[in-house]
Amino acid sequence: MKKILGLDLGTNSIGWAVITEPTACTYNESMKIEAAGSRIIPMSADQMGDFEKGNSVSQTRERTSYRSMRRLHERFILRRERMHRVLKIMGFLPEHYATSIDNFGKFIKGTEPKIEWRKTDNNKYEFIYQESFNQMLETFKHLHPEIAATRKVPADWTLYFLRKKALTQKISKEELAWILLNFNQKRGYYQLRGEEEIDTTKREEYMKLEVVAVEATGEKKGKAAWYNVRLSNGLTYKRSSEQPLNWVGKFKEFIITTQLEKDGSIKLDKDEEPKISIRLPKDDDWTLLKKRTETDIENSNKTVGEFIFDSILANPNVKIIGNSVRTVERKFYKSELKRILTKQSEFHPELTDNTIYTLCIESLYPNNESYRNSISNKGFIYLLVDDIIFYQRPLKSQKQLISNCPYESYRYINPNNGQIVISPLKCIAKSNPLFQEFRLWQFISNLRLYANDGRNTDITSEYLDSYADWTRLFEWLNDRKEIDQNTILTKYFGFKINSGKLPVRWNYVEDKKYPCNKTRAAITAKLEKSEVASLTPELTSKIWHLLYSVKTKEEIDSVFSDAKIGTGGLFDQLRAHFSDETIQKLKSIKFEEDDHGSYSEKAIKKLLSLMRLGKYWSADSINSTVRDRIEKLLSGEYDVHIDNRVRDKVSSLCKFEDYQGLPLWLASYVVYGRHSEGKETEKWNTPEDIDLYLNNFRQHSLRNPVVEQVVTETLRTVRDIWRNVGHIDEIHIELGRNLKSTSDQRAKATRRIIENENTNQRIKTLLQEFLNPEYKVDSVRPYSPIHQEILRIYEEGALLNGKDREDDINDIIARLSSTDSSKRPSKSDIIKYKTWLEQNYRSPYTGQTIPLAKLFTHEYEIEHIIPQSRYFDDSLQNKVICEAEVNKLKDRLLGYEFIKKHHGEIVTLSGGRTVTILSEEAYENLVKKTYAGNGAKMQRLLLEDIPDGFIERQMNDTRYISKYVMGLLSNIVREEIKPGEFEQETVSRNLIVCNGNITARLKKDWGLNDVWNSIILPRFIRLNNLCNTTAFTCLNRQGHLIPNIPDELSRGFSNKRIDHRHHAMDAIVIACASRSHVHLLNNEAAKSENRAIRHQLSRKLRNYEKVIINGEEREVAKEFIKPWNTFTQDAKMTLEGIIVSFKQNLRVINKATNLYTSYKSDDGSVRVDSKGNPIKGLVAQKSDSDWWAIRKPLHKDTIFGKVSLREIKEVRLGVALQNPDLIVGKELRDEINKLLKLNYNEKLIKKYFSEGENKDIWAEFNPNRVKVYYFTDDTYAVRKSIDESFDEKKIRTAVTDTGIQKILLAHLSDYNNDPKLAFSPDGIERMNADLMRLNNGHKHLPIYKVRVYEHASKFAIGKNGNKKDKFVEAAKGTNLYFAVYANDKDERTFDTIPLNEVIERMKQGLSPVPELNASGDKLLFYLSPNDLVYVPSCEDNLNQHNLNCPAQSIYKIVSFTNKRLYAIPYYVSKAIVDKIEFTQLNKIEFTSEKEICVPIKVDRLGNIIYIGTEFLPKKK
Repeated sequence: MKKILGLDLGTNSIGWAVITEPTACTYNESMKIEAAGSRIIPMSADQMGDFEKGNSVSQTRERTSYRSMRRLHERFILRRERMHRVLKIMGFLPEHYATSIDNFGKFIKGTEPKIEWRKTDNNKYEFIYQESFNQMLETFKHLHPEIAATRKVPADWTLYFLRKKALTQKISKEELAWILLNFNQKRGYYQLRGEEEIDTTKREEYMKLEVVAVEATGEKKGKAAWYNVRLSNGLTYKRSSEQPLNWVGKFKEFIITTQLEKDGSIKLDKDEEPKISIRLPKDDDWTLLKKRTETDIENSNKTVGEFIFDSILANPNVKIIGNSVRTVERKFYKSELKRILTKQSEFHPELTDNTIYTLCIESLYPNNESYRNSISNKGFIYLLVDDIIFYQRPLKSQKQLISNCPYESYRYINPNNGQIVISPLKCIAKSNPLFQEFRLWQFISNLRLYANDGRNTDITSEYLDSYADWTRLFEWLNDRKEIDQNTILTKYFGFKINSGKLPVRWNYVEDKKYPCNKTRAAITAKLEKSEVASLTPELTSKIWHLLYSVKTKEEIDSVFSDAKIGTGGLFDQLRAHFSDETIQKLKSIKFEEDDHGSYSEKAIKKLLSLMRLGKYWSADSINSTVRDRIEKLLSGEYDVHIDNRVRDKVSSLCKFEDYQGLPLWLASYVVYGRHSEGKETEKWNTPEDIDLYLNNFRQHSLRNPVVEQVVTETLRTVRDIWRNVGHIDEIHIELGRNLKSTSDQRAKATRRIIENENTNQRIKTLLQEFLNPEYKVDSVRPYSPIHQEILRIYEEGALLNGKDREDDINDIIARLSSTDSSKRPSKSDIIKYKTWLEQNYRSPYTGQTIPLAKLFTHEYEIEHIIPQSRYFDDSLQNKVICEAEVNKLKDRLLGYEFIKKHHGEIVTLSGGRTVTILSEEAYENLVKKTYAGNGAKMQRLLLEDIPDGFIERQMNDTRYISKYVMGLLSNIVREEIKPGEFEQETVSRNLIVCNGNITARLKKDWGLNDVWNSIILPRFIRLNNLCNTTAFTCLNRQGHLIPNIPDELSRGFSNKRIDHRHHAMDAIVIACASRSHVHLLNNEAAKSENRAIRHQLSRKLRNYEKVIINGEEREVAKEFIKPWNTFTQDAKMTLEGIIVSFKQNLRVINKATNLYTSYKSDDGSVRVDSKGNPIKGLVAQKSDSDWWAIRKPLHKDTIFGKVSLREIKEVRLGVALQNPDLIVGKELRDEINKLLKLNYNEKLIKKYFSEGENKDIWAEFNPNRVKVYYFTDDTYAVRKSIDESFDEKKIRTAVTDTGIQKILLAHLSDYNNDPKLAFSPDGIERMNADLMRLNNGHKHLPIYKVRVYEHASKFAIGKNGNKKDKFVEAAKGTNLYFAVYANDKDERTFDTIPLNEVIERMKQGLSPVPELNASGDKLLFYLSPNDLVYVPSCEDNLNQHNLNCPAQSIYKIVSFTNKRLYAIPYYVSKAIVDKIEFTQLNKIEFTSEKEICVPIKVDRLGNIIYIGTEFLPKKK
């Protein structure tokens, strides 16, 4: 029997099915479904949404970003340790700090002192730079005499005082050490080359301007009103706001952007006004901070330290340190530190001592003698500034991410073992001038021109007839950056646009721009016109190589420095052709394309020699090996490396000169003997070959992690199928549209789906409205799919010709397109709509208006422009509406073919009315006018025949991922041509590709849609019962109950997407779809050379029925024949028995091994090659402890501090007496303390308060409910910005500082307790301006952030240093283990194991779940998300030998928290109705079920391999 594997690959799913088909040897056996299943790769809703919207999706992206942050921190620590070693040798560190550092510059474990603070004997801290602090304080007192009395000056400000002082005066060694360590921590951000480039098309300026006036325009933007804000420089800023703008007289900070012409002058708009845009950024906007800080520092002519200190001195309340310093560029810091060290070298001889310097560099580089020698004479300023603090590690090479060339490789001898190694060459950079030329020749080779007459006549040869014509076009395009259709046709070919249309079109996408030579364009843009002629290809290549390889400003400046003049280098060559001003401009070029092509530079050189033509082609430029191949091809001489395939391809090339201007594919055959799409093919003979491929698979090689995950999991699934069913003869595959699409295509498809949903909802609404007798629309059925499609076609024709519509009609269209129930069309809208459509819509074949009133009657029918008997295209583009009698007359003809044959004929319609078929001229005019905006439909209506090129475009799937997957799977079924030699084509002939249209058509004809409805029907019946309705089911025409979704819930609903088993159903159809089905349905049989067999295929695959058409009896093709008689029943039985398998992702931690290159091997010996020369190799870094990589988010980003808040609780008197000072109420507390001094015990105190006159005095005293203060142990606080969420309740219950509470509450009361007004940006500004009044006459710093607290379960980040005082909350979705325990009575207990506990256990090599819980209960088993469990019923009788448990009793675990467990039936992929089918959480809480459920394990194919029957409750 022949075994066929069907695969349906989706974004996060793999549907598979294996069918057996009889062969010549087994003809008496029938086809059957051997196995089927669904494999699901769980993906969160936001990940799926991002992928479908075209966003890049990576499940490791967030973890990678955090790892990058940790690396930055680790590099800072490394720099600090290096600085410690140097400063310790120099003797600059304070004693308390130096004693906490070991010889390697690391802090001794358990210590991490601050350099400026020293701990005294009484455990208090003193500031060691007190003398300098006092000097700074005196400076403040001169300008602010009141400062000492009103506020405390922070000691940290001393640092900026010292940075200013160090520029001109001596400071101590310890003070200089503090400055150096501070520079090491805050060293500014680093600009790579190109970041500082000036955009010559605009000028951005920072301005602080006064608001002169605010004027309301009267316009609205939702709830907000528009205002014109007049500024002090005469400009007007337009702003919308929900609250009135009280800005007059206030200063605001703006970023003002002025558009510039090429010559630097200001660009003007159509009103001759300057094109200026104004932006009011937020306070933390990066651009604002950067522009403001740069402007202030440059205008001040001060260093950063001077600027900060003087700013604080002028206004002690300014927040310059936190707000602006982080935006300062590194060059400012570097310049300042060099000035400080140069000045201090005059006072501290250690900074110029060569002996100390030598000791320092020996300590830093004990094993790197060559580097020590290279810096031995550079001194301490270089060491501290360039080698330690401002050292910038070179960017990590991304070479491993560049694809390998499919053709070229190089061989070398491994010096270690002497073996020959073949290594592939990397692909060329796209910005390389050679690739730019290659791409342009490829573009020109494929260019074709077609007459825009509806027939697509190829007229390329009329305009490009000779080599000279093609070379002139190449030269014209080579000077351009990019090209589009209008530009090339009007500016090069000279065509004129008439009535908004060109008489000719090209074969590329009409509205897309294609790259020409972007690299040359980028260079010529910097040249003067007179200099462009000097830019030769050789010079272009040299300029590119320099600019592409250089990454920093310093490097490029060194290349163009005066020192390079006269050396004969590139600088001299450029100076010979270009002015110094032009050369300076060249330095700022940044190439747009930073990715890589598909071939190496070596391969492109060989291919280009055959792709060039005319004067650009030369026989001498052809590689000698290629020249020999061409000569053998011409002479017919035998060569083992030239197969017959290649000779067939070049049979039309008769002489050597013909080998120019070749298209890429033909050049590839000539040079390499194969097309470029695939690398060398191979054959996998056993499932273990797939394992070998997966082991060598390079992660991230596909760039898209979602696609990569599907591809690798598909291979694993196919491997297991192969092992399970044996040899696979054929593979049929359908790739989900999203997998094949680019990010832009996925985003566009998502938008289109939303638009279609809106359209469908609107059409249903209109059809319901048409039921109203007032509209006189006959026979309308709102729920009929046919009627919905009729209305869509009807609308399309009318809406296309929209350029002459009146405004009121446009308004109608907008209202009809709305899905908002409040905006649905009114009766008058429908009447206008009907009238307008009646006037504008016509039948394409008769030109007669189709009245809406008769649209849904039998008088009009949907007609396929290209008949389905000749070409399967069921899309809207192939459908029109015409008279029923005309449709019958047209029969199997194309639209234009029908007009040519029947033009002028009179057709009698039902009711006696007659119509005349249009003439050819009238038909053409009507079609071109009506469908001017829909070229695809116009093309179909004007076709006289079906061109093969049209079919090829529909069939071809050239997307990379499709070819990649098909190439891999072809390795399994590749056919052996002769012993040891297999098919060379990338895609095997035993791999058949289906598409969604084929699957949908066959599912419908084979009855699987009905099967699916019966499978999912129970869920809809259950919904009826839950909602006490019958809306979720209805009867079909045969009277069978089927699922139904109410209109109000139908938006975005698909009955396939609610059950995972639909992937397997699609796979069954794909497996049963033969090559004949595919050829017929994808229209390959519609090609001219195949039309003779199209009828034979149709007869073979479809049922035929006799009907009477135009008085003649004729057989008409109907539905496709089922693969075998019991196919539908077999498919249903198979689907009902499928257990869906889910891919688990429980990898929590793994050991990380850091590798580095070294001349020394692991044992410390020096590596040498065969000749004794030292060589480098990879060495594993050693450490006293293991490195662990955590694969899950351990906690949320927000870090909390633990706070102890004083709160009140009630306790009995005995507890209160344990600490009487905490009793609430001063009188009661004092009275009890007095009694305690008299040695009263609890009994006597109770008696004291309950007898005599005290009974009345303390009547409210209750000894069982005494109020006492206590301090919380579970409250954690974090600083949060004040916003509109701070209402009265939040302020009282969440803000930790009671003083700030009072200020916020007072301010809130001023605005009638409306937080939206009180804590809007303007409200916060007004609060800070009025703090004195709100704080009862006391000064207070501006309030922007407050500490808010919450009661929650949090854990410390670490155990050492300040990490033990930082607390975090567990991240969402990190509950991975739910433990089920049993006590001595065999009663189950439950617990969720926190991730941090799981990680600690796994580090110790333990199981992730403790064997005993806190109560000593023993572990039975544990569960994780996506695990399957079996919930037994009384009738079930299971054991390890009977694994056939009822599918309806199997559930998938969704989540758990504390002791609560949630699940859903294993097959459910989505709730039918959100928050209704499975409670508000869209999942079922296990209550009694968790007491009896047991785990089950299934393999990748859904086969049950284990049931935890030993955990079943014992029967009592």
